[in-house]
Amino acid sequence: MTTKDIPTVYDPHAVEEKWYQYWLDNGCFTPEIDPEKQPYTIVIPPPNVTGALHMGHALDNTIQDVLIRYHRMKGNPTLWLPGTDHAGIATQARVEAELAKEGLSRWDLGREKFLEKVWEWKHQYGGRIITQLQRLGASCDFTRERFTMDEGCSHAVREVFVSLYERGLIYRGSYIVNWCPQCHTAISDIEVEHEDTTGHLWYVRYPLADEENGYVTVATTRPETILGDTAVAVNPHDERYKDLVGKEVILPLVGRRMPIIADYYVDPTFGTGAVKITPSHDPNDFEIGQRHDLKQVTVIGLDGRMTEGAGKFAGLDRYECRRQLVNKLQEGGYLEKIEDLDHAVGHCSRCNTVIEPLLSKQWFVKMKPLAEPALQVVKEGGIRFVPERFTKIYCQWLENIRDWCISRQLWWGHRIPVWYCKDCGKEIASRDDISSCPKCGSSHIEQDPDVLDTWFSSALWPFSTLGWPEETADLKYFYPTSVLVTGRDIIFFWVARMIFMALAFMDDVPFKDVFIHGLVLDAEGRKMSKSLGNGIDPLEVIEKYGADTLRFMLITGSVPGYDLRFNWERVEATRNFANKVWNVSRLALLNLEGFDPSQVNPSDLEFTLADRWIRSRFSSVRNRVVELISDYDLGGAGTALYEFIWDEFCDWYVELAKLRLYGDDEKARQTAQYVMWEVLERTLRLLHPFMPFITEEIWQHLPHEGESIMNAPYPKEIGERDEKAEKEFALIQEVVRGIRNARAEMDVPPTRRARVIIQAKPETAAVLKQSSMYIVSLAWANEVVTGLITAEKPPQAVSFITNGVEVYLPLADLVDMDKETARVKKEIAAMEAEVKRSERMLANKGFLAKAPAEVVQKEREKEVGYRDKLARLKERLTRLQGNH
Repeated sequence: MTTKDIPTVYDPHAVEEKWYQYWLDNGCFTPEIDPEKQPYTIVIPPPNVTGALHMGHALDNTIQDVLIRYHRMKGNPTLWLPGTDHAGIATQARVEAELAKEGLSRWDLGREKFLEKVWEWKHQYGGRIITQLQRLGASCDFTRERFTMDEGCSHAVREVFVSLYERGLIYRGSYIVNWCPQCHTAISDIEVEHEDTTGHLWYVRYPLADEENGYVTVATTRPETILGDTAVAVNPHDERYKDLVGKEVILPLVGRRMPIIADYYVDPTFGTGAVKITPSHDPNDFEIGQRHDLKQVTVIGLDGRMTEGAGKFAGLDRYECRRQLVNKLQEGGYLEKIEDLDHAVGHCSRCNTVIEPLLSKQWFVKMKPLAEPALQVVKEGGIRFVPERFTKIYCQWLENIRDWCISRQLWWGHRIPVWYCKDCGKEIASRDDISSCPKCGSSHIEQDPDVLDTWFSSALWPFSTLGWPEETADLKYFYPTSVLVTGRDIIFFWVARMIFMALAFMDDVPFKDVFIHGLVLDAEGRKMSKSLGNGIDPLEVIEKYGADTLRFMLITGSVPGYDLRFNWERVEATRNFANKVWNVSRLALLNLEGFDPSQVNPSDLEFTLADRWIRSRFSSVRNRVVELISDYDLGGAGTALYEFIWDEFCDWYVELAKLRLYGDDEKARQTAQYVMWEVLERTLRLLHPFMPFITEEIWQHLPHEGESIMNAPYPKEIGERDEKAEKEFALIQEVVRGIRNARAEMDVPPTRRARVIIQAKPETAAVLKQSSMYIVSLAWANEVVTGLITAEKPPQAVSFITNGVEVYLPLADLVDMDKETARVKKEIAAMEAEVKRSERMLANKGFLAKAPAEVVQKEREKEVGYRDKLARLKERLTRLQGNH
């Protein structure tokens, strides 16, 4: 290709579409099994099948793609396995909402017809998020794409459920569950979000039975559950109540006699130290009820309304019941007082409805036997969390884990593979559908109507997607996976469950590393949400700026484990970086017309200090990037590349290379061409995992080997590090920066060239003398005079010292002395007037007394600034007048 083929302006849309299709068509994302090589595998955290790409997905998948592209270039057979999650509650709710528009409910259709509708929805919209991932540049192997309810994954789910059932680790029992009256299903503990809420604490008197005037006062935040009370409990060490234990109270408004029991769970410092016990509506009360063999009275139903057990309050909404019941308690003289109380109230993470703890028959996984090995493997280092602090969070959760409620009262999902015989009562868990009871032969059998928690199938994702329970070639080669990349918000939902399931069924860890990244917040540090209306659509950014810009902005803004803020200024700055890469590459290509690096022997070239410096700096940065990627500090790696490309390659080396590229010395030109090609081509390969599209487009125009940059080998260092060259060039940079700063202070335009006089020690002076052409080029000098340090200094000159080097810029070369002297005198007079004005104001007692403190402080800061500027102006005048 020639320079004519590369447009003057980078058009991300044309480039991205072209190269992504090329990669797909040529199978660039599909690895081959090679027993001689170490594979690198990531399974994608499966997004909801009906979902849309959000900024969190964009960050998560960019991180994974950087790792995948990096390891692919390193030569590992690299598999990034994509797929989607059936997302039980979310998907069913979407389809039910569509039906509601037609005035229908799922009950109108029936289970079979409703599920047909959901599958239709899945086929219509399920591929949308995959297409969006492709827009981001995700290099997943789409030939291996999976779905949590595809045939293979469904087979794995059945196998795991029945195996755990046979081991006695899955059981069905009545237990307090978190019930969402809106979603009409039980949800697990970790799907409950606790929000701080201002509520009340109602103090209610329970009359003592068989005593005329005595009573016990209890405090509750949920007075509607009083109707389901079956005891009052106190702490056995609470002296206030020791004589009442064993006696009975009368339940207000109901008249039920209930025992007063002693239990160590009761906190004597909360409320009155006496608590009402409602075994059917509180998990802790349920446990107390089990210990004391208390009755269970259910008074709130699955729809959030009061049941028949609530007596005259039956049929009321739970909150209406609360209002009416409190009034009745007050009327009856039972209500002692009401206090305000700030407390955490559980809400459904899906719909934000307040959760109702209800006694319900559900399926559970016994967690203790599964949690122990999952805890041990992390403590022993079999799995590493990055950052390490998340190890503690993971361990604390597993150490305090409760049994996992896995049944959901939904239709969309993996139906629980258990059948009940209506004739003999047999309960059958089966890997295959059955039509008759294996015990009595009856065909009157019925499958459990519930489905499994979505996270049950997700927990099998690292091995079910590779073919388990079959012994597939993929499973043998690509398992265990290399790393799981995920947000900190699903350590418990997903990470822990994958670990204990893998240990139970694969006898091995599911991944070696868990890399936890933060959330993407808005510019003000708030979580992006529909309710705040502050979400940013990644596709909007891609449309406007291109995928590479979004990817690089997210990566360079991220620090492992910490949240990052999205702001458009950083997007603009990253777009500018992409343009910088494009423009410097075009400049290079303009100067590489007809150049063939294969015809050049590097050992025949005479490398300048600038050549040796940039080659050494490339090697240093290359090694630093490798080190940072290995530590999962991708933000640091991206930033190191940004600084090298913009600051060192573009702003320093390319500017200096122009001297030879545009000169008459053909051999010097060829050397500059070779170094520019060598560093640029290798730098593009370094940058490729971060910005895949722009690097592929430019690389294809450069002389190169191979069909695509994504399959090109990761670049090696360019020889050993040249510390001498780096040190010498750093000195030149210091001198040039100092000269630029001095000129900027005096507003000297670049068009006005000036002499530079340098005094230094012999060795340093020799280096600067040999490199004087760099100072001439980069510091707008017309002459550089370099000598040894002497007592005699140039008069009327601006000067500075850096690393023992004295640099002088004669003022006469920089400015018209007479005009500059007059201008500075005028500025001094104006500044003296400002100082006096500020002094008068700050001496004014009325101003100091009446003005706001911040206004006074601002005036003091102004005075300091005026005095500082006045001092600098007087110093400049002294130089101009020759008294330096």
